[in-house]
Amino acid sequence: MEMSQLRTFRAVAETLNFTRAAERLHLTQSAVSHQIKALEEELGEPLFIRAKRGVKLSQAGKIALEYVERILDETEALRERIAGKENSPAGRVRVAAATQAFVHLFAPLFESFMDSHPGVDLAFRTTVSTEQTVADILNGAADVGFASLAVYSPNLQVTKLFEDELLLIIGSEHPLARKRVATAEDILREKLILFERGASIRRATDQFFDQVGVRPDLALESNDTYFIKRMVERGVGVSLLPAWAVRDEVIAGKLAQLPIAGHRLRRSVALVSLGRFQPSPARAFISYILQHKAKIQEMADAIRTS
Repeated sequence: MEMSQLRTFRAVAETLNFTRAAERLHLTQSAVSHQIKALEEELGEPLFIRAKRGVKLSQAGKIALEYVERILDETEALRERIAGKENSPAGRVRVAAATQAFVHLFAPLFESFMDSHPGVDLAFRTTVSTEQTVADILNGAADVGFASLAVYSPNLQVTKLFEDELLLIIGSEHPLARKRVATAEDILREKLILFERGASIRRATDQFFDQVGVRPDLALESNDTYFIKRMVERGVGVSLLPAWAVRDEVIAGKLAQLPIAGHRLRRSVALVSLGRFQPSPARAFISYILQHKAKIQEMADAIRTS
């Protein structure tokens, strides 16, 4: 039994797909299949049940996975202990989220983290949807993600970070900018610029329109936060966004934000990562973000009320 076989087994168990496991491990699919076959022969039991659309763990595979995860986690911990990386993490952390707007909220923390952890490089990437963020973590394309939909997977660690509220975002010269609060009727008379379906913000806005029983008059759909804000600023339409996503534009007088009377479009944002042992850079980043949960909520609330 070789460590490479155990790593391959875990990759297939997490992705439930030989092709995706091969991509994660930078191996050919035939090499992955060969290692799994060799491991099954040594253990004397099939670890996976093969099907046309992938595989699933057999009963023996579920038992094996518990032991393999402990073995690999302890091996990685030993390697870090010997290398002295426990207290001085070094490497890269790949962070994923479905919107670039998170930069507005997390930029101060990202900067302070890098200052206090000079050996760790942060790589931030934007995904096409919240579901893709979760899939990237499960597939090994990202180490940590920010997601706001309910995430259920035995392979993931999901920790709530903060709550935010979507507000009506309008151009500073829009007639509604003179009001202190908008009504649902105000919004329904406007053309909407919304995120594409699959984004958590779009899910929250769709729930709002379902509550008021209407279908919005769409002007544009985009997953580019900056494009949406620019179109709102130019008067193409209005949008529904978290206050922290338009902080700079509101301060500069380019956009205005209004709460919606009788409605609070709130959502929860969580930190998502694999539940198994993480390399020291990822552990350090996750720990740092969780230590500052209260500060993140305060920043989101301060931007909302400022």
